[in-house]
Amino acid sequence: MRRTITRLGPWQPHAEGLNQIILLLLLDNLPFSTVIRTQIRMQLLLFSLFGDFNNYLAFILSRAKDVPVEIRKVAGLLLKNGLMAVYNLIEPEHQQYIKLQLLYGLGEANQHIRSTCGTTISNVIQQGGIFGWPELFHTLLHFLNSGDPNRNGGAMDALSKISENTPELLDSDDAWSGQRPINIFLLELFEFFHSPHANLRKLSLRFVNKYIISMPSGLYTSKNKYLDGLFLLANEPDAAVRKLVCTALLQLVEFHPSVLEPRLKDVIECMLQLNKDNNDVVALEACGFWSKYWDAQIPSENLREYLPRLTLILLSNMAYPNDDDLLADAEEDESIPDRYQDLKPQHPCSDEDDDTCTICNLRKCSASALDVLSNVFGAKILLTFMPIIEANLSATGDEAWRDKEAAVLALGVIARGCNNGLYPRLSEIVASLIPLLDHKFTLIRSTSCWTLSQFSKYIVQDSGNKKGYEQFDIVLTALLQRISDANKLVQGAACSALAILEEEAAEKLAPRLKEILQHLMHPLGEYQKRNLRIICDAIGTLVDAVGEELDQPVYVEILIPPLLQKWQNFSIFDKDLLTLLECFTSIVQALGSIEFSEFTEHLFSRCITIIEAQQRLAKAHPFSDKDFITCSLDFLSGLTGCFDSGIESLVLQSNLRDMLLKCCRDGAPDVRQSAFGLLGDLARVCPIYLHPRVPEFLYLAVKQLKIPKLEKTISVANNACWAIGELAVQVPQEISPFVTTVISCLIPILHQSEGVEKSMVENSAITLGRLAFVCPDLVSPHMEKCMQPWCISLSTTRDGIEKEDAFKGLCAMVKANPSVAQSSLVYVCKAIASWKKIWSTELNTEVCKVMHDYQQMLTNEAWDKFMSDLDPLVKANIAKYLV
Repeated sequence: MRRTITRLGPWQPHAEGLNQIILLLLLDNLPFSTVIRTQIRMQLLLFSLFGDFNNYLAFILSRAKDVPVEIRKVAGLLLKNGLMAVYNLIEPEHQQYIKLQLLYGLGEANQHIRSTCGTTISNVIQQGGIFGWPELFHTLLHFLNSGDPNRNGGAMDALSKISENTPELLDSDDAWSGQRPINIFLLELFEFFHSPHANLRKLSLRFVNKYIISMPSGLYTSKNKYLDGLFLLANEPDAAVRKLVCTALLQLVEFHPSVLEPRLKDVIECMLQLNKDNNDVVALEACGFWSKYWDAQIPSENLREYLPRLTLILLSNMAYPNDDDLLADAEEDESIPDRYQDLKPQHPCSDEDDDTCTICNLRKCSASALDVLSNVFGAKILLTFMPIIEANLSATGDEAWRDKEAAVLALGVIARGCNNGLYPRLSEIVASLIPLLDHKFTLIRSTSCWTLSQFSKYIVQDSGNKKGYEQFDIVLTALLQRISDANKLVQGAACSALAILEEEAAEKLAPRLKEILQHLMHPLGEYQKRNLRIICDAIGTLVDAVGEELDQPVYVEILIPPLLQKWQNFSIFDKDLLTLLECFTSIVQALGSIEFSEFTEHLFSRCITIIEAQQRLAKAHPFSDKDFITCSLDFLSGLTGCFDSGIESLVLQSNLRDMLLKCCRDGAPDVRQSAFGLLGDLARVCPIYLHPRVPEFLYLAVKQLKIPKLEKTISVANNACWAIGELAVQVPQEISPFVTTVISCLIPILHQSEGVEKSMVENSAITLGRLAFVCPDLVSPHMEKCMQPWCISLSTTRDGIEKEDAFKGLCAMVKANPSVAQSSLVYVCKAIASWKKIWSTELNTEVCKVMHDYQQMLTNEAWDKFMSDLDPLVKANIAKYLV
């Protein structure tokens, strides 16, 4: 029960009670045992039952100057928490006393006390509202005008806390006699930009910046005063203030660029100054301005005169600092084991998540800004920029290596944006970069690899003539040599660069395919985790690039055994196995079954083992990583596609069917997506194996089409839909119980085709056609609802076996439902006209018959009218089916 003592006059603390509470707070702050601390807190809890307990806490926080600050802060914390729970139950005179003490505490010399009072004031406002404390804003304004730095700072702190907890309050008409408090306070806070006290300059700027996005009228009408203050504070000795200036200008250019445009020259000058700040944190914040500038669509011409200075600043910020630790990391050779952070993707201007790597982020941000400049201004930046680049590239001596490396990086950054200006100098650029691949400094070698890769498109483009091919050959040879560099960073950079070159060169790599494979396979056994992933990506890219050129015994013999040896060295729970699995998946899709067959059994059986082990693991750990299962399923899909029915002997000896059924039930969408993909492949090549469990597979596949928010699992639904179509063709007798349900799912997809992925709509149209062909009686009653969108989808589907299957169903539906077909005649004709050529003689005959039947349905006059109204291109394309 709450108790209080009736008093005459203002409330005053009893010395005995005050001392008891202070003692308990002191004891609670000492390292006693849990039992003793519990007893102390129980005693404090008993005191809290007194109605004036919070008054004592307020007094200790604000007035008890002989008590240690830490204890006063604890009293403040207890007060804040207590008021949040019971403020509206406290007697009004006690509320008033607490408010007075909190205001008094705002003028305390100790910043921590002021801050605690500010936080508690904000909480009181949250509980009681501003109308319960009408004198608050007057008092805070008085404190701002008091000339007392402590009161100034306390008032700003309280205002800042109020703006965080109840942001709408300060910008409300009702909060202060019909005035918006923020407009009054802003005018006062602008004056503190000129304060002799650094802390007050920082506090005032931080507070004003909070209102940039909402832009109250008081800030907008004083925008010039605000900008003048920002330009003044840009010279502030405190780096934290200079960073706040950058933040303000970034927010202004992003949300209110019109505020800056009349003062744009001053703004740009200010940002140029801050972008070259000696403090990297400030320079990084300032560097973000340039991308915001372009996003704001301010005319680029306004920046043209500043390009020479800006590009020079950006180039300077792209140079590595004198950081021995950073250089030591770069110089690690291949014998040193990878650390966790080494496994992150990296390139010369990669994004760094680590907040401690401000230097790397400044480098990246500067490179990004230079990239934007090159895309906006193109070759116009080269006039003043290239002489600096060339000077840095030609500089000699170890002390110049950082500027040289930054110049190499800059060339790569502007390669695409300035291609028109750089392309005529391509041979000169390549000639300057090739020797740098052998440079003594690791970071120059690695960055040179990356920069060469950025010119890959133009290097390959030029390879059609003798001189250009020689240049291409030199670049390729140089990158292949760097793959075996003793330094891990260079190895990875060379592999990544080679992958980009491979993608551009494609079949032009064929004459040197043997040499490329030998270089890629040679270091495979030595590469560690991170570079193994990169080199496998380069191998996969090469396989995709050359395609069938790889399908020769001499290449297979170079490629497969080293990969297989690496594969056998990993446990089935090693993440590196996934890297190799993805690589094998690319290879198996490129190679013919004869060349790969001797390796198939081992790879197949190990994938089965991986899936089994992971499914057992998932029972004990439901949220375990499913990547092992999805990669294994994807590889088995590739293997099935490569071998067709040749895979049957392996499948029949395995328990893949039951495992696949579990995968189709898995809670992870990625697993289900891969599982239904494999199901469709197996249905195509060995349906007999699936037969005993086909109803269960169909039930699960249909379930994927019923998910309410289909867009979230669209890839799963896509593969499930395709698998249903494959099963319909291969085991038609099993499909009939599911036909009506499947169609009820497919019709909405066809009707909402604009909001659904094109491949999903295509698969829906193909599966509907396959169902119509094998179960025409069951599908026919639904044709009136879907004939037109079905035909529209088929008209945009690429030619192939699957489209042929769909058209067999369409022809069957026209025969079964002539009246519906007649009302959709235009759409049927458009679908038929979409064929470039129907290769199946049987289907061609059926389509001709459909067109003939249509012609017979109509009178000659009606047919002639229909044909005259038809799109000329459609009319021309269907003419061959009217013979």
